Amino acid sequence: MTGWQFAGALALLAAGTYGIRLAGLLLRTRVTVSPQVEAAIERATIVLLIAVALTGALFTGDELTGPARPIGVAVGVAAAWFKAPLVVVIIGAAATTALLRLMGVA
Repeated sequence: MTGWQFAGALALLAAGTYGIRLAGLLLRTRVTVSPQVEAAIERATIVLLIAVALTGALFTGDELTGPARPIGVAVGVAAAWFKAPLVVVIIGAAATTALLRLMGVA
């Protein structure tokens, strides 16, 4: 991929994202959604976020990661569950992963 192709793809992605956001603002007052559809959309959003998080936590490229990263993510999730500040969640997860890797747990 050349630099111009990359720039074009990036511009197209940015324009599409902006267009979708603008459409949401313009159509919000014109389109009504039933409570069932709204609940389904909220659940789908949560499922999508969890899928992205699990993919990032469990895979590096096309291979499974070692146990250090998922354990670090679990520590971060536990800290977030107990309503720790965001900086504590991030540092706790990163520190756990780093310490496990230092101990030889890949």
